[in-house]
Amino acid sequence: MSENKSISLVLSSGGARGMAHIGVIEVLEERGYKIREVVGCSAGALVGGIYAAGKLPEFKEWICNLDRIDVFSLMDFTFSSRGFIKGDRVFKALEKVVKDCKIEDLSIPFRCNAVNYSKGKEVVFDAGSLMTAIRASVSIPSVLQPVKYHQQELIDGGIMNPIPLSLVEDGEDHIVLAVGLNGGEADLFKEKITNKTKKSMVKMPSWMKEYTTKLTSFFEEEESEKMESLGSIDLLNRSFDLLQDQLSALVLEIHQPDILVQISRNQAGTLEFYRAGELIEIGRKKAEDALDKWENGNS
Repeated sequence: MSENKSISLVLSSGGARGMAHIGVIEVLEERGYKIREVVGCSAGALVGGIYAAGKLPEFKEWICNLDRIDVFSLMDFTFSSRGFIKGDRVFKALEKVVKDCKIEDLSIPFRCNAVNYSKGKEVVFDAGSLMTAIRASVSIPSVLQPVKYHQQELIDGGIMNPIPLSLVEDGEDHIVLAVGLNGGEADLFKEKITNKTKKSMVKMPSWMKEYTTKLTSFFEEEESEKMESLGSIDLLNRSFDLLQDQLSALVLEIHQPDILVQISRNQAGTLEFYRAGELIEIGRKKAEDALDKWENGNS
């Protein structure tokens, strides 16, 4: 195996599937790789930024203990046409786990992206508030409301650059490893994984139990049939997904990473964060396979 174990880590957008990024990072650390920089988009910005801040274990503990009801309770729904979730509630909860800090003060260099939709330009965060950068990067159009930042409004970086390989520093002394979350059916991990780490941090009051069935209707089961005819919001989100898939494939063709860990889009829905433990394990297994191939090919 090559002695070079310095990694530039690129984490893509992909909603709840981004929890697989945690598993990839854990495997890299276990195998002795040194992550020299992290660049991320949307969910990749969330996990990457928290890792760079040194708070990934705390975040993992928190996210793995959220069930469907907990996830639903963190969503401050609104009737605004700019996005049906405000995002304030979940970020207030997140900041109890990971305190805000300056990106330039992080022990590991970190960059993430968002998009100024009025000018059609990518905005790169490499300084300033970490939470502001993450909040802007995860602002999925029609789902999470845009962020106002320096007299501009920003939305999800995945609109223009879902796998931000272009943000990696130039150099030949490091391995570029990218984690994509918008892969096809061939990338689907089909083995059954039981989430053994899941515990409930919040006990559901007895009076709420009768509403469980109603609340879970907001989330599709993995095996449920997809509707053939979509409403306007679902159609917009599906269109966004398709654009991200094509953009991701194009980016990977132009900026080919040394190692690619690819997770299928069909592995989990955008808001299925209650499956974090399962997705972390899938990330671990996918990373192990990709690193085995890389290490055997460079031995």
